[in-house]
Amino acid sequence: MTPADSPAAPADWPARADEAARSVTRLFGQRLFFLPGTHIAAVARPSSRLKNLFRPWHYWWQAHYVDCLVDTGRRELGSATSPGSRFDGANRPSAGKLASQLVTGIRLRNFLTVVNSYYDDMAWLALSTLRLEKLAEETRKPGRRRNASVRKSLALQFDSASTDDLGGGTFWSTKRDFKNTPATAPVALYFARTGSTARAQGLLDWLDAKLFDPVQGLYLDGLRISKTGEVVVEGAIYTYNQGPVLGALLELGGQPNLDRAATLVDAVDRTLTRPAANSAGIPSTVLRCDGTGDGGLFTGILARYLALAAVDRRLPAVTRATAARLVTDTAGAFWSGRRTVTEGETHIFSVHPETPASQTYPPGAAVELSTQLQAWMVLEAAATVHAGN
Repeated sequence: MTPADSPAAPADWPARADEAARSVTRLFGQRLFFLPGTHIAAVARPSSRLKNLFRPWHYWWQAHYVDCLVDTGRRELGSATSPGSRFDGANRPSAGKLASQLVTGIRLRNFLTVVNSYYDDMAWLALSTLRLEKLAEETRKPGRRRNASVRKSLALQFDSASTDDLGGGTFWSTKRDFKNTPATAPVALYFARTGSTARAQGLLDWLDAKLFDPVQGLYLDGLRISKTGEVVVEGAIYTYNQGPVLGALLELGGQPNLDRAATLVDAVDRTLTRPAANSAGIPSTVLRCDGTGDGGLFTGILARYLALAAVDRRLPAVTRATAARLVTDTAGAFWSGRRTVTEGETHIFSVHPETPASQTYPPGAAVELSTQLQAWMVLEAAATVHAGN
C-alpha cells in the first residue's frame, strides 16, 4: 500500500501527485550526455542512454516536463505539514533544482539555444520558465537571471510571429504558412502573464473571430495558406488547444472573457469527454485522451487550465464544479488504472484514463514520456483543485 492509498487519505491528491513526480523523474530522468548540472528526460523507456541520443528528443515534451516540476516545486514550498520538504526525499534534488537543470539540458541539447522552428514549442518553454522564475523568487534560489534571459530570447520570437497576416494571430512555424490555435493561445497566455494585456486580448479576439466554432463551443485548429495562396480552415478539434485559451481568458479577466471561459468549460464537458467507471465501479465522466506521441500530452494540458477554472471564484459555481469534476474524475481514473513497478516505488500510467495501464502498457512494452507527463499533469491539476477548494 502506497502512502496515497492509506485509509486516512483515500483521495490525497498532493501525495498522489508526488508519486507521479517520483515515477517520471526516476524512470525517465537522466543527465544530458553525463554532464553534471544537467537534467533531461528520455522520450521512452525501457531504452538505453545511447539509444536515446538517436531518438527525436521532443523539445516541447521537455518544456512540459519543466512545468510539471514547477507544479511539484510549488507544493514542496507550500506543504502544510512539512514546508520545504522534497518530493523524492531529503537526499534527492528538489523539484525546483531539477527544473533549473532541465532548462540547462534543453538549451544544450538544442545546440546551445532555446530557439527552434516552432513558435508553439517556444511558447510552452516561455510559460514554464516564467513559472520557474517565480518559484525561484519565492525560494530565494539562484537562476532568475538565467530564466529571464531565456524568456527574453523567446519573447523576440513571439514578436516576430504575431503579425497582421490573416488579420492577426501567431504563426505556427518559421515556414509562416499556418496560423493556429496551438501557437496563438499559449503566446496569448504568455503575453497576458507578462503584462502585454492588449496584445494578449488581440490574439484572443482573433481566435474568437477566426477559429471559434459556435456550434461546438470549441476552438478549431488553424488557418493554413495553401501554395496557391488560398486560406484553408483546418477544422480539427484538439483537447489541448482549449486549455491555453481558457488560461488566457482567466488571466486577462473582465466579464466578456470570463463568460467565454464559462462557455468553453461547458463545451469541454459536453464534447471532449468519455464515460468511465471509478475504482468502486461507479460511472463517471473523464476527459478524452488522444493516444501516444504528441497526442499523449494533450489532455494533461487541458486539465492544467481546467484546474485554474475550478478554483477561480469569478466564475459561476456551476462552472467551477464542472471543471473540478472533470479534473478529479480523470485524475482518479488515471490513479486507479496505474500499474505499479519497481517494488511499489514507481508507477506506469495508462494512455487513456478509462483503460488500465496493464492493457495500454503491459509489462515489457515501451512507455512514452508524453503519456506519463500527461497523467502527472492531471494529478497535479487535481492537487490544485484540492488546495483551492
